[in-house]
Amino acid sequence: MSHLHEDKIKFLEEKANEIRQSIIEMLVEAGSGHTAGPLGMADIFTAFYFHILNHDPRNTDWPERDRLILSNGHICPVRYAAMAHAGYFGLGELKTLRKFGTRLQGHPHRTALPGVETTSGPLGSGLGQAAGIAYGARMDKKKFQVYCFMSDGEQEAGNTWEAAMFAGKNKLQNLTALIDRNNIQIDGMTEDIMPLEPLRDKYEAFNWHVLEIDGHNFEEIVGAVEEARAIYEKPVVIIAHTIPGKGIKEIEFDYRWHGIPPNKEQAKKFLEELRTLGGKIVSEHQ
Repeated sequence: MSHLHEDKIKFLEEKANEIRQSIIEMLVEAGSGHTAGPLGMADIFTAFYFHILNHDPRNTDWPERDRLILSNGHICPVRYAAMAHAGYFGLGELKTLRKFGTRLQGHPHRTALPGVETTSGPLGSGLGQAAGIAYGARMDKKKFQVYCFMSDGEQEAGNTWEAAMFAGKNKLQNLTALIDRNNIQIDGMTEDIMPLEPLRDKYEAFNWHVLEIDGHNFEEIVGAVEEARAIYEKPVVIIAHTIPGKGIKEIEFDYRWHGIPPNKEQAKKFLEELRTLGGKIVSEHQ
C-alpha cells in the first residue's frame, strides 16, 4: 500500500463521486434496489479498490489476491460500480443491474461475475465465510488478507457472533472486518429496532482488536487498515461511522431510502447535486 499523498486523496474523492453517480444511474435504470447504503459506502469501496486491495482486475483468479467478502449483499451497487471503474468490466454493463440474465444480480453471485468472491444474500453469513477463508489461508501459509464488509443491522444475526467467536478463538490476524455503522435498517434506526451498543465492547469481549473511524475520511480508512495489518494474534474489526445516502443532502440519514431507488425526476436532481459536488472537489484541490 503506497503513501496517501494529497494528489491521491484528490483522486479518491473524485473517484468516489463518480461511483456515487454510477450508483444513481444504475438504480434509476433498474427501478429497484438499495440507495442509502451504497452511497454511504462509496468512499470505503473507493479506498479499497483504488488504494488498499492487492488485486488485479485482469486476473480475477490470481491466487495471491486479497479477498473482499461482502456480507450485506444488498449494497452491491457500490461494489459493482467500484469494480467497473477499476476495470473489471465496462461501465456500460452497470445499466444491466437487476435485469433478466444480467451478471449484476440484486445480490452478488460468485459464479456470475469474476472478481466476486462469495454469493451473498442472507444477512449474517459473510463473517463466517470470511473466517473460514482466513483460517484456510493460514493452514496453506498464504499471505493474502481477508476483508469482510458487514452492515450494522446484521449484527443482530446470531451467526455473526458464532463467526466472531471462531475468529477470536483462532486468533485470525489475517482477517479484518469492517462494519458500516450507518445506524439505519429497513424498518428504522438500529438503536430503536434492536440496540447494538456497546458494539466496541462486544467485539473486544470476543478477543477482537477494535478500531473506530470516520468512514468518509480517506486518511482514516487507509490508516485503520494499515494498523490492522500490524496487529498480532487477533482479528480486527473497523467500525466505520458513515452517513447513509452520503452526497445527497435530501436523503442523508433517512432510513426510508435503505431499500428504494430514485425515480427519474429524483435521479436527475441527485445527479446534478453530485456533479456540483464533484466540481467543488476539483476546485478545492487546485
